[in-house]
Amino acid sequence: MENKKVIMAVGGHVGDMELTAGGVLATMALKGHKIVIVSLTGGERGCPPHLSVPEYRKQKLEEAKIFADMLGGESVVWDYPDCELPVNDETRFKLCDEIRKYKADVLITHWKGSIHKDHISTHQLVFDAQLLAGLDSVKREYPAQFAKELYYCENWEDPYGYVPHTYMEVSDEGFALWEKAISHHWFTVNSKDFKYKDYYTHLMRVRGIEMRKTRAQTFMVEPMDMRVYKSEF
Repeated sequence: MENKKVIMAVGGHVGDMELTAGGVLATMALKGHKIVIVSLTGGERGCPPHLSVPEYRKQKLEEAKIFADMLGGESVVWDYPDCELPVNDETRFKLCDEIRKYKADVLITHWKGSIHKDHISTHQLVFDAQLLAGLDSVKREYPAQFAKELYYCENWEDPYGYVPHTYMEVSDEGFALWEKAISHHWFTVNSKDFKYKDYYTHLMRVRGIEMRKTRAQTFMVEPMDMRVYKSEF
């Protein structure tokens, strides 16, 4: 089997990465890779009418743990309130420490062209923390760890300037696991504002057709990483 990697998906809210990269995360988990999902807020302010904000936060933390457990991975949820994620040295170094602690090889997060401030903040924090985590000169509790692969997932709330670059196949088994796991997130199946599970289920099918597979999810990379060198055609 290929070398096992630690794949860290960093979302602005519980549920973001589980939806937008979840099919790929489930597929990779079934191949033996370690999955760590870090949610920088709980996403609790979109609470259903029968729950208070604190009650929904507690439920969201439970949902995050169930999803990660089903993938054999780990869930980390920060304490910052939904819609109040700051971009400062505290959060940059906190995320640097998460990357080092789990020895992440691959990072997945939001694209910057978003309608949601927490998504934009998360994008910037991951970009900054990737650099900090890889520098030996930055002395922290854990030794330096450079996560050399960074991908931005496809999210209907992050559409501005997003161009699919990397297509990752979602296996039949991975999709089945994702479908069971994502159903534990209340909003993905019960929201009256947006049909989250339906949207990402169909998007996986569309992206799969584009790459002549059954299902796939797409990712964008930094423009610098799109450059390809060839000595000849």
